[in-house]
Amino acid sequence: MTAFYFQSTARSADGLQRSGNEDSAFISGQLIAVADGMGGHAGGEVASRIAIQTMQQLAPVLTNHDIDSDSIEDLLLNSLHTIDNQINDYVEEAPEVRGMGTTLTALLLVKDKAALLHVGDSRCYRLRGNNLEQLSNDHTVIQELLDQGAITQSEVIDHPQRSVLTQALMGHGNVVPVLQLYDVKQKDRFLICSDGLSGVLTEKEIKILLKKTDGASAVKTLVEATYVNGAPDNVTVIVADISTEIISVNELLGAAQ
Repeated sequence: MTAFYFQSTARSADGLQRSGNEDSAFISGQLIAVADGMGGHAGGEVASRIAIQTMQQLAPVLTNHDIDSDSIEDLLLNSLHTIDNQINDYVEEAPEVRGMGTTLTALLLVKDKAALLHVGDSRCYRLRGNNLEQLSNDHTVIQELLDQGAITQSEVIDHPQRSVLTQALMGHGNVVPVLQLYDVKQKDRFLICSDGLSGVLTEKEIKILLKKTDGASAVKTLVEATYVNGAPDNVTVIVADISTEIISVNELLGAAQ
């Protein structure tokens, strides 16, 4: 069976209205992830750093080809509990950051599948040919209202609960982990981003810019587009093309550096 790898380009930027970066990200050959921290005074950057550095530490095990797929998927799922416990431990030592938390969206290549681990409202998209599909489901009040038909898409932008999460990693032990599996094909392009991108650009705009010939150009133009639109939040973008060439990279971005 052909082994697939991520050929990734990534950037994490402060935006125009934030004094620091609470986003963190990680790229490697078979695992990529974005975390968007929040709350607890300066604790948002700590929470996202804990999440992403934990993913980096687990990467050698999660990408070990000698371990069966079911075990790898279980380890990936359980990583959420590990992160949540570490956030709880940190808050107990530093109560001034109580209330901090983070989203986490991670994509792991397991043979011919991509395993998506997701909590919060950072997003994962797959561009296949001319079709852009959002693979992650936002854990937000707004998404629940949309699913219930209580509001329309046109009402989202000005809704007072637009940014309220229904799930996040906050050390409370109440996260319900879900792992989704998707098939992978050569020439697929994946995008993982914080809501600093998806909250500013429409899906149509994201699709147009994501279709740039190379990943580096796509990342550059996506981030630049958020700045043109005011960049009210930190923005983190990973563009990852599926490759059969072995990719050896291990890079942290944003607050995780």
